[in-house]
Amino acid sequence: MSAENRWKIGLAGNPNVGKSTVFNQLTGLKQHTGNWPGKTVVNARGTFSLNGGEGLLVDIPGCYSLMAHSQEEEVARDFICFEEPDGVVVVCDATCLERNLNLVLQITEICPRVMVCVNLMDEAGKKGITINFSLLEELLEVPVVPVTARSNKGLSHMVELLGKMLTEEEQERTVLRYPEYVEKCVEKLETAACGLITGSDKENGVDICSLKRKRRWLCARLLDGDESLMDSVKKYFCLSGEEEEVFSRAREECLGELEEQGITVKQLQDDMAAVFVRKAEEIAGKTVRYSGSSYAGRDRKLDWLFTSKATGFPIMFLVLLGIFWLTISGANYPSRLLSTGFTEAGEKLLHLLEHAGAPSLLSGILVQGVYQVVTWVISVMLPPMAIFFPLFTLMEDFGYLPRVAFNLDRCFKKCCACGKQALTMCMGFGCNAAGVVGCRIIDSPRERLIAILTNNFVPCNGRLPVMIAIISMFFVGGSYGIGSSFLSACLLAGMILLGIFMTLLVSRLLSKTILKGIPSSFALELPPYRRPQIGKVIVRSIFDKTLFVLGRAVLFAAPAGVLIWVLANAEVSGQSLLYYCTDFLDPFGKMLGMDGVILMAFILGLPANEIVMPIIIMTYLAQGTLVDMEDLTVLKSLLTEHGWTWITAVSTMLFSLLHWPCSTTCMTIYKETKSLRWTGAAILIPAAAGILVCFLFTQFAGLTGV
Repeated sequence: MSAENRWKIGLAGNPNVGKSTVFNQLTGLKQHTGNWPGKTVVNARGTFSLNGGEGLLVDIPGCYSLMAHSQEEEVARDFICFEEPDGVVVVCDATCLERNLNLVLQITEICPRVMVCVNLMDEAGKKGITINFSLLEELLEVPVVPVTARSNKGLSHMVELLGKMLTEEEQERTVLRYPEYVEKCVEKLETAACGLITGSDKENGVDICSLKRKRRWLCARLLDGDESLMDSVKKYFCLSGEEEEVFSRAREECLGELEEQGITVKQLQDDMAAVFVRKAEEIAGKTVRYSGSSYAGRDRKLDWLFTSKATGFPIMFLVLLGIFWLTISGANYPSRLLSTGFTEAGEKLLHLLEHAGAPSLLSGILVQGVYQVVTWVISVMLPPMAIFFPLFTLMEDFGYLPRVAFNLDRCFKKCCACGKQALTMCMGFGCNAAGVVGCRIIDSPRERLIAILTNNFVPCNGRLPVMIAIISMFFVGGSYGIGSSFLSACLLAGMILLGIFMTLLVSRLLSKTILKGIPSSFALELPPYRRPQIGKVIVRSIFDKTLFVLGRAVLFAAPAGVLIWVLANAEVSGQSLLYYCTDFLDPFGKMLGMDGVILMAFILGLPANEIVMPIIIMTYLAQGTLVDMEDLTVLKSLLTEHGWTWITAVSTMLFSLLHWPCSTTCMTIYKETKSLRWTGAAILIPAAAGILVCFLFTQFAGLTGV
């Protein structure tokens, strides 16, 4: 414990075991987030009362093993092994304890003070699962506490036992034994490790020989060829090249001896991993009881419904359709209400500035530029996001999204991409920047790049309003009835399917050209179905997602408002700069079924896609300010007067679906790839796809005379 009476506690566990719920219940609002040093993996830290002092709870990335195969698992392993936590709490799922025990056994092998928190006891009770906790505690030789974190049951008792564990002397535990040939190699490597001088003249001042339990664990992991662990060892213990060579020579001698016995590195790795698997099976077999063979019957029936070849994709389409219908029909009224309120407030603000004697240039930039663009973004983005994100999170809480990834896995595999890309693609529906960040879950750098470069093909909430408005005007009739919104949702869902098809197509093209490679396999956990906590989902979605994404959009929309106002109001020879730009782009726009005004609107809409339609209206009306036309009938008349046909409408929707990402997403891509080259590719690839598709569609429509 530190001098400030602060305990550092790691919170570990498999994904989907309720680890975040435990973290949130213990820390409340005393939390902050950031990235692990040198990594792009997000961490959360929070404080809670412990032993009359303060406990610092560190939410370790969810992982299945400390034998790291991903960036998240590397972070979890390095924290437990090298950052010296005072204790580690491992959260397990009571409904599938055997699988969770694999990680528990690996952590108890290395960490002196471990507590097991068996969560979701309410779910286990519903499925008729009982656990003998006294026997489980005896077999694991660590404290075990049953809890139901979502209703805060058992957590206070857990904190009490945790405080007791931290103040007691470390208890020796039975060492998990590997096969005899592995034990001999580990012993030889331990001897080599003790020969490394890493004492007072080293930056960290750590002697690897004094690590005891960790020394054995490190030697075992380095024996099975974990290169990333060796990099961490060199970093944390400051090994010199000579010291590293001593250890590497000892490892090579061991592997050479094993090769003479006919034992390959693959067999060595399998035999070492099997020790934990068999022990987990043995402990679970002794401690877990099921009241009937159909304890998971409901989940299996739902899995058959959601993941079978016959019903999986139709249901996925219907769920997507339902979400869009609810978003469209539910967002119309609040969007109009916000727009009206902002317009009235803007007029009053303009009058106030005029009354205060502010220069017309200043009031124009601030009100007609920044204010109008920002408020348009809010009124258009906020209502659909406030509906879409909670609906999406409810699907996640229920357990349906992993089934979507399961369905799409084989599609992405055929494209030589990773099945996890299905999850990052789904995240892009809310915000493409969030989808790009989500690509961190993909282990392969090649496949992660493919997912990043193609995430923009699914439309975010900024592009959906443009598509919805066009569908309503040109293909539905401009009304807001239930039938109208349902038809809009059907047409919009068709556009979404086109975006998914383009994602798969471009992923395959990239994997066969500049990003060649064999698709990696991954273990996708299908968590049990759970009743979503609607209240918490709404709060979490609004504060963690909706307001976060909206804040970023507003940040980029404000300077865009200044630029748009200047272009629309600065004149040369009696014409605005915006007119000259649109006139220059007009021939190219006509080739794509649009015009120069539409193309210029997409260019100026780079900071926020929500302002594309207002720029089009403003330019057609030859006004220097953005105009909000709530009546779709009037708006359609304005567009048709300027040459819009159904071909223009389809081309604009296609380009909106496929064109370059917004500036927020571009910045996020650069932060994730650390490369201007790949950021440029992420802009050019969808732009080229949008231009090609619109050109082909326009030529086809012209040749066939449709």
